[in-house]
Amino acid sequence: MIGGPVVVLSQNIKRESGRKVQAGNINAAKTIADVIRTCLGPRAMMKMLMDPTGGIVMTNDGNAILREIQVQHPAAKSMIEISRAQDEEVGDGTTSVIILAGEMLAVAEHFLEEQMHPTVVIRAYRQALDDILSVLEDLSTPVDVNDRKMMLRIIHSAINTKVVSRWSELACGMALDAVRTVEMDDNGRKEINIKNYAKVEKVPGGIIEDSCVLKGVMVNKDVTHPRMRRLIRNPRIVLLDCSLEYKKGESQTEIEISREEDFARILQMEEEFIQQICEDIIRLKPDLVLTEKGISDLAQHYLMKANITAIRRIRKTDNNRISRACGARIASRTDELREEYVGTGAGLFEVKKIGDEYFTFITDCKDPKACTILLRGASKEILAEVERNLQDAMQVCRNVLLQSSLLPGGGAVEMAVSQRLMERSRALTGVAQWPYRSLAQALEVIPRTLIQNCGGSTIRTLTSLRAKHTQAGSSSWGVNGETGTLADMAELGIWEPLAVKAQTYKTAVETAILLLRIDDIVSGHKKKGEEKNEGGQGAE
Repeated sequence: MIGGPVVVLSQNIKRESGRKVQAGNINAAKTIADVIRTCLGPRAMMKMLMDPTGGIVMTNDGNAILREIQVQHPAAKSMIEISRAQDEEVGDGTTSVIILAGEMLAVAEHFLEEQMHPTVVIRAYRQALDDILSVLEDLSTPVDVNDRKMMLRIIHSAINTKVVSRWSELACGMALDAVRTVEMDDNGRKEINIKNYAKVEKVPGGIIEDSCVLKGVMVNKDVTHPRMRRLIRNPRIVLLDCSLEYKKGESQTEIEISREEDFARILQMEEEFIQQICEDIIRLKPDLVLTEKGISDLAQHYLMKANITAIRRIRKTDNNRISRACGARIASRTDELREEYVGTGAGLFEVKKIGDEYFTFITDCKDPKACTILLRGASKEILAEVERNLQDAMQVCRNVLLQSSLLPGGGAVEMAVSQRLMERSRALTGVAQWPYRSLAQALEVIPRTLIQNCGGSTIRTLTSLRAKHTQAGSSSWGVNGETGTLADMAELGIWEPLAVKAQTYKTAVETAILLLRIDDIVSGHKKKGEEKNEGGQGAE
């Protein structure tokens, strides 16, 4: 806990309050921001993280790093939470949001020391946030989402800072194809569910150039019976959510057998039941049956005789993807199967062996609304990092398709917004204008960090950039993250989606406000030493 005036409320509750708590919260936030600061921009450094089980993660993705960090301080925990929230909401900008929130709290510290009430600072921050969002709308430019070349450039600027940037052309193409595949238009309302319908399958081996987006689904399964077909063209597919096994009695079921014929009758009932459920399936003449549960040996025998290939125990998520890809409906009982439940949208079913494992491919779908991205690479660590980068690229693509407005990257937006806020602050009166101006200056932390991370001359470059933004029509000038020099982001083709930027500012300012409103930390935890002492006194 933070040092400060400690008031003992009762035996095991301690309370810390006032300035010390605010200072402690701000320091915790700044510490988290300092950890992440070097992970911004194309020249970002990487962090090597080791978990308690001995696993290693090498990444420069802000969210992935913070997920692995163990912290005790409550303010630091809430900083880590905002990175996760940013990732879940828009999938990008996880590093920027932490750096901005840390800086916004750092500039507020001076006002708290000057005995300014936190409410005044918060009011100024809220007003600044409203102004920031209106300025972003002014600065944004619409984009044609059907222009493939432009879309690829947008995705490229998002993954340029990542490890996968060496294969950026391949990665951008894959991300765009995957998102376009799962895009659905429901009465004019777009729905793009990447999490459930664009699955990334990592298979170590081969080279990254072997990676591709399949027009269908791939699952890590083999056929249940060795004599079943492993290659079917234009298969009729049936999807089930029930087991093709004899249903055992519910709990506490007892069967008493007194004669030898009774046992034979029980076995016969079992056979009749399995034969019945297999006949329900065979009636539809499918080529392929996939179920989420098990398939008994007898059911395999009947299906094999009918020349039907069966695959068992696939995941529910995979079943949903196959359903979307080939147009089949999932049945939860075999007796409800009808002709409309059969999927005929797939062009090819194939089981291939990659490395030591068998994989089932259902591809060449006519109108797949689900896809699988097959990643190949040298090791699991590389594949895990490529997957993280690809997820970011897909999220950026999704954001642009849902809200087709762009802003220049490379710190240009931060500088332009900072400049506009400074102009607006002149119209303000009272003490609130100072925190308002400080927030405007705090935005400059993004271009400053970009210059620092690529070894540029920070003060000189930042001053030049400030001067550039005072001129009319220079709002797209920012820092070239590769060289640390000034450049026009529109010419370089470095763009960011408006949705990501707006969410970054909202989350950062809201977090700063939240932490500034805390003036008490009450802890109900005992320290280990105290527990032992109490135990010792009791023994006496």
